[in-house]
Amino acid sequence: MSAYLVFTREETLEPSELALYKEMVVPTLGTFELKILAAYGAHEVLEGAPTEGVVIVEFPTVELAKAWYTSPAYEAARAHRFKGAKYRCILVQGV
Repeated sequence: MSAYLVFTREETLEPSELALYKEMVVPTLGTFELKILAAYGAHEVLEGAPTEGVVIVEFPTVELAKAWYTSPAYEAARAHRFKGAKYRCILVQGV
């Protein structure tokens, strides 16, 4: 069953750290059968706090989503995302 990681950027803290994250995350994208469904496109918050951007990534399974998120390559990239901005990341199983 498919699974989705939904990232919402709430506040940018350090653009240079986000640039490093972007550079480091790209090589991790081809190894876990993931598909980027949305990435910082135009969006409208209908409920809740404002957000600067949204990324939605589809995986074939919850296990693959977790494997990518906890992979050494993504963990190294993720450290720069944490320094660069306040994010929320939600893992949701598809129907």
